[in-house]
Amino acid sequence: MIHLGLTGYPLVHSLSPKIHAAALTACGLKGDYALFPIAAQDLISLKELLDKLRSGEITGLNITIPHKQTINQLLDELTQPAKAIGAVNTIYAKNGNLIGDNTDAAGFLIDLRRFLANHVHKSQEKALVLGAGGAARAVVYALLMDGWEVILTSRNPQQGRTLVTQFADFDAKIDFMDYSLLTASRTRMPAISLLINATSVGMSPHDDQSPWSTGLPFPEKTVVYDLVYNPRQTQLVRQARAAGLLATTGLGMLVEQAALAFHIWTGQIPPRSALFEAISEYW
Repeated sequence: MIHLGLTGYPLVHSLSPKIHAAALTACGLKGDYALFPIAAQDLISLKELLDKLRSGEITGLNITIPHKQTINQLLDELTQPAKAIGAVNTIYAKNGNLIGDNTDAAGFLIDLRRFLANHVHKSQEKALVLGAGGAARAVVYALLMDGWEVILTSRNPQQGRTLVTQFADFDAKIDFMDYSLLTASRTRMPAISLLINATSVGMSPHDDQSPWSTGLPFPEKTVVYDLVYNPRQTQLVRQARAAGLLATTGLGMLVEQAALAFHIWTGQIPPRSALFEAISEYW
């Protein structure tokens, strides 16, 4: 019996149970996927949960906000992507040791490539990333590894500059842009081909919020990718589409990172069609 789960807080809107239940069924495996809501300050409960993973009572865990970065100190080892990103979203046990991995970056890149198709040319590969948290770290890592030039902006300048410094040794270029300058009416908008929201702004129940200021024009011909997938159509996606731009939410990334984690835990590759079907009502 395979026991999987997700910890973070809050988890009430998580689609992971639906996705992983579909993966188990599609692969002919008996198991379940449970939610373990644990608040940021409750390290005792978090350690107790990890002990269950270490003992084999739980097969694998997904990690989400607010534990993606802080949980690193409780693990025995990090994979190369998790170490480079500085954030974990998948944990498994190996020889009694807890290994932290990150499938967000690879999952994002798989879905991004599928979404972009023929919309972005090599000469235009410059992205503006909004945010500097765990999700932004995974996105920036994926983009830089794929050869993109990245401009990062955050409402927390110190956090944003710190992230840029940590990725400064990559071959691809990364710069920081102050958020106040981005929203200033007289500031020239950077020439980008891709805009990514890696913040939680616009997530349900705050459906009317957007990380992109009302009245601020989008860079011309920019493609918009919002990592937020609940609600079905975020305010940012609505703004972008109203401006005639191609835009999508991060639901595809959610499926891809889940499929990659499932493969790590079980050795099985779930059919993507079954996973997308499980959450078809959210497309």
